[in-house]
Amino acid sequence: MPIGEDKPLKESVSRDGQASQRKGSMERIVEMPNDAEESEGTSGEAPEESMRSIADRTSQALKAQMPFVSEENELIYLEALTATSPQSSLEISSGKSEETEKSGGVGKVFGESSGQGPQEPPELAHQIPNDTADPPSVRKSSIRVYENGNIPDEEKDEQVEEEEPSSSIKPTPQESLVYFTKEDDLFREKSEEEKIYPLNLAWCYGWNSSLPIYNMRDEDQRVVLYACSHTIVLFDAIKNSQHHLQGHSNVITCICVSENRRWIATADKGPRCLVIIWDGFSGIPVHTIFDSCPDENGIKAMAMTKDAKFLVTIDDATFQKVCIWRWTVDTETPACSVTLEPDMGVHEYIIFNPVNHRELVSNSKSHLVYYEWDEANDILGFSVPVLTEKTFNKIVGKFSQSIFHFATRRILTATSEGKLVVWDLHPPPRSYTSLEVLHIKACKLVHLQKDALTVLTSVDKYFVTGDVRGHIRFYDSKLSLVNWYSQFKLSPIVMLSFSKNPLFPMGDKSGFPSDCTLPGNPFIVRNFIIGTSDARVYHLTTDGTKLEEVLIEPKEAIHAITCHPYKPLIAIGSVCGLLKMWNYRKKLYVVSRIFEDGLGVQSLTFNSEGFLLGAGFTEGTVYIMDAVSLKNETPEPFKYSRGNVTLISFSHDSQFLATADVNFTVAVYKVMVKNGEKVWEYLARLHSHHKKIQSLLFGVQLDSHEPRLLSLGKDRLLIEYDLLNSTKDHLEVLDIHRTDQEAIPKCMVWYPPITRESFLLICNSVYKVKLFNSTTKMCRKTLIGPTYGSPIEQVLVLPEKATNDSRQRYLAFINKDKVGLQILPVDGNPHKTAAIICHPNGVSSVTVSYDGTYVFTAGGDDHTVLQWEINLGALEAAVYLGGKDLTPFYGLLDGGREGEFYKELEDYFYYSQLRSQGIDTMETRKVSTNIPLSELPFIMRAIGFYPSEEQIDDMLNEIKFSEYVDTGKLVDSITLPDFVKVYINHRPPFGQTMSDIRNSFKVLGYLNKDGEMAVRREDFLELLLTKGEHMTEEELSDCFSTLFGLNPEGWKSEPATLDYKGSGICLEEELPEEITAEIFTADILGLPIPEDI
Repeated sequence: MPIGEDKPLKESVSRDGQASQRKGSMERIVEMPNDAEESEGTSGEAPEESMRSIADRTSQALKAQMPFVSEENELIYLEALTATSPQSSLEISSGKSEETEKSGGVGKVFGESSGQGPQEPPELAHQIPNDTADPPSVRKSSIRVYENGNIPDEEKDEQVEEEEPSSSIKPTPQESLVYFTKEDDLFREKSEEEKIYPLNLAWCYGWNSSLPIYNMRDEDQRVVLYACSHTIVLFDAIKNSQHHLQGHSNVITCICVSENRRWIATADKGPRCLVIIWDGFSGIPVHTIFDSCPDENGIKAMAMTKDAKFLVTIDDATFQKVCIWRWTVDTETPACSVTLEPDMGVHEYIIFNPVNHRELVSNSKSHLVYYEWDEANDILGFSVPVLTEKTFNKIVGKFSQSIFHFATRRILTATSEGKLVVWDLHPPPRSYTSLEVLHIKACKLVHLQKDALTVLTSVDKYFVTGDVRGHIRFYDSKLSLVNWYSQFKLSPIVMLSFSKNPLFPMGDKSGFPSDCTLPGNPFIVRNFIIGTSDARVYHLTTDGTKLEEVLIEPKEAIHAITCHPYKPLIAIGSVCGLLKMWNYRKKLYVVSRIFEDGLGVQSLTFNSEGFLLGAGFTEGTVYIMDAVSLKNETPEPFKYSRGNVTLISFSHDSQFLATADVNFTVAVYKVMVKNGEKVWEYLARLHSHHKKIQSLLFGVQLDSHEPRLLSLGKDRLLIEYDLLNSTKDHLEVLDIHRTDQEAIPKCMVWYPPITRESFLLICNSVYKVKLFNSTTKMCRKTLIGPTYGSPIEQVLVLPEKATNDSRQRYLAFINKDKVGLQILPVDGNPHKTAAIICHPNGVSSVTVSYDGTYVFTAGGDDHTVLQWEINLGALEAAVYLGGKDLTPFYGLLDGGREGEFYKELEDYFYYSQLRSQGIDTMETRKVSTNIPLSELPFIMRAIGFYPSEEQIDDMLNEIKFSEYVDTGKLVDSITLPDFVKVYINHRPPFGQTMSDIRNSFKVLGYLNKDGEMAVRREDFLELLLTKGEHMTEEELSDCFSTLFGLNPEGWKSEPATLDYKGSGICLEEELPEEITAEIFTADILGLPIPEDI
């Protein structure tokens, strides 16, 4: 049996799940899984004698590089390699360097499959360096296989020590959990010590039904594996428990598993895309391929060999690349690869030949590609057979999946016309010493049925198909129908996954159906999992034909989630019309309702008492339902919106319900008393905004406890409505306030009562968090918010029950793809916030549990909802480690506390003290730690921050009124520490880049003859004089005089000390006729052109 030439995988996995790979010669110890028959029959008997005989034959075979003499001997060897007896282990020693092995040495663990029979994958284990003594806890091996099969003379007489029972062996911190972990250990509950992050994934609702779902275990545990956004979920349906494999930062696009279900391979698509191979027993990532797609195209399809030693991937580029990876070897490059032309279609499916891993087949909708791998030379050749409708003079249809025939040299491909294309492979298998011209052609078109075939696979001695009508059929090697399941009325089949263990009838009481052959023999087939296009998963027990539901999840986007105000219930609504209620503490489904076609749930909310559930739908309908039964509370739903109802909210007293739709309209519904009964009626609606409504919020009047309603739009308008004075069909507006000058507001929430002043918290598009007085709408404070790649999209205040201290409160927020926590009060300290990727393709909604224990995120188009457990202790620990007082803020300055920037800031600060007292004064100087507020704008501009006049007013008001609520006095000066905080919170979080300036010129300018965006000189001056915070002509002349260096040195260092007239400058002579972004930056402002970040 030929042996590969690559280096064994060097892997050491510690207790915390972190894997490290080291180069050098290492020994490998492989776990022997339990073999019940052997352990029972050889109780107390040492296996050295039998294992030595196998070792002798193994070394001879390796030395000769030939297959075993008999199939029986090979099976015995394979059984020894994969047996689960705790009394034996395998050790392979290698002393060759990487270069020696690549040039021709024999160092691959176990060798590579010869394709002559089933071979189980190697068990990855802890490796010990050759130059390190074996720790006492590591057992001596019963087998030592040396390179080329040669046993050193000095070790021929070495006695192999008797092994310790595996039950007495415990892993040390240096040993691999992959070696010691058993299959049943995966679903143990995490301890509090293991929950080390502020947010820990607790549960996944929904699954990506476009990806496969696998039947991992089917005995005492019914475990299925599927993808949920960027997480792999192992779900035990009997124990109702989940284990999550987290490591991807993009949505997972591919999954495959080894035949023995031990190894799991996952891949994603996006920036820094990864291919990860996991140990299915411990959940540990044992190998990661970082550079599988340098262009970030992601993986479209992949598969493992039967022995799990090799992995094949197809990327999602225009020119698709097929790569074969030796993932058990310490390498970052594929063993071989080949590129497919775009005219072959997009290949979405690939598979190895189960009996010969050197043969592969993949298919697109229109083409099939057959591959042969010359393993000795690492060359991957391929052949693309021609098949058109003229080949058989029949319609072929689009290809779905292909498999190798298990009895002949043929390939079968299922089509959308219910047919099987039979491809003939010839000549017979070669010696693989060289790649000749590959021959494959379509030899037959078999019409199986009228309905499209969506799944084609094989199990034991049968071919299995699934179709669009939900039927499953079994065929023998001659494609004769043996049995079928058509009575379940399922949706189109997208996946069939069989149990890894075959079934055997137990006596005469078995319930297997009879097949459709003349003898009518019992149809015995493994239990299997069925995945359908409507996101449902079923388990079929073939002994008795018992179909059970495993998962029933939404098949379309999820945008609507909301938590009950005092019970552990969450309502999840999908665009497909499915509304489900879950008990998130027990992870149990409670009740559901499916709305008629065309009604997709877009928004949800409970009232404060928890007995009503309001729902807004995609076509404008509003339902008010009983929160327990989900039955309508109104005779007919309301239909006053003409588009998608994006926001819905109840007032605190449940007397009002407000909605906002995509047409920028706010609608209000009110409880009326008619005939002694309370009924809901439509009140009024108003087209109050001219851009998207971002937030809709009810509040309470401070003096009367009456409800108040506010809406915040993308048009930067904060509008409050007068509910008390609104009448039928007339919604009264109380006031309108503009929140930002340039930034776009994203969301708002009531600031918790941890201050004496009542605030509205508004987050905007430039990563700022603003506090507005809830009555006057004055901006009282501007602070830098969390900066995790995108601005905050939604924010919620955690309930007070989350902490025993009523003064200590927290925020939960989401941005484009992350969920995070923020400690209040917000002050710009970066250590008071933490975030984690939750939905890489976008988060659509967020809600928190009534007790502040969990935060839930909906992923929109990824069809999932994730439940995150909150660990406030970890967040507080980060704040403690970040330092006190100004220490966290100094870290945000260039160079920190000891850097040049801070020293320059000190110089400006003290110079401002001199300037405020008069540069040339002869009076005694008053030394203090403060400067007047009037100096603040000048220092800001001197250190490179150029705020607008409105921003300056916000800064001054923030400082002036900082103590007014407590003391009733205004502040007229500022200290250096306070100045540092104001500067950090108000400055742009990422500075200014040339892209920002170029974008401005794209809006204002035109395309000149050089292909650059430019503004004419006259237009440029007019914009400065008439638009925005326009300047006067004198201010404009003074400004340009300074920029062009026309003013005398020291001009206006003290106000009104010089009588120089800047208005005498002729701007037409100084400014060019055309002004581009580069001219404006370098020639006018005199700044170096910065590199974009």
